[in-house]
Amino acid sequence: MAGSSISATPLRLILADDHVLFREGLRSLLEAWEQVEVVGEASNGEEAVDMAHRLRPDVVLMDVGMPRMNGLEAARRITREIPGVKVLMLTIHSTDEHFFEALAAGASGYVLKEAASAELKAALEAIRRGGLFLHPSMALRLVEDYLHRVSSGEEEATYETLTQREKEVLRLVGEGYSSQEIAERLVLSSNTVQTHRMHIMEKLNLHSRAELMRYAVRMGLLPGNRA
Repeated sequence: MAGSSISATPLRLILADDHVLFREGLRSLLEAWEQVEVVGEASNGEEAVDMAHRLRPDVVLMDVGMPRMNGLEAARRITREIPGVKVLMLTIHSTDEHFFEALAAGASGYVLKEAASAELKAALEAIRRGGLFLHPSMALRLVEDYLHRVSSGEEEATYETLTQREKEVLRLVGEGYSSQEIAERLVLSSNTVQTHRMHIMEKLNLHSRAELMRYAVRMGLLPGNRA
């Protein structure tokens, strides 16, 4: 990128969005930045995963809502199957649920489509340096919620009420696994996993999958967020 310190080596990037006009406009914007090379475009999640395997880019710039495979599932597959390839979500969705699902899927950043181009540039620079970039409003929500729980003494105390098995289930929920996938990984029945989830939510006073994911992020249980 002109005038930035991102790197002397161009950032190799795949665009994944099902809207052709949006992709064309975004490609023009990115290619105006000297340190970015757009190496491919995908119109759905399956194409994005296949293209990432073939081209091994530095970053996949991924929309959330796409046909055939949504961006969250595509991000999950890319980050699990192709070490070193980062995913930056670029989306219209500003809800907590989408935000925490993106983090659970392994995304290294979350930028809203309403953001200015400077924010997208900052996100790519942060990811290139190995960091995590969150839209300011999303980061603020995470920090405010964390500070509230820390100040009230809830955070560590509630976590330690969980059994070891419940902690394992919570971590896997936080990483985006379904109840069936968790059951297979832990060699349990789906009903047993559901029971563990119910107990976890009761003990932590949480009420949805998104809240479980948010808690897992705060506690550093996701692989990319552990100390």
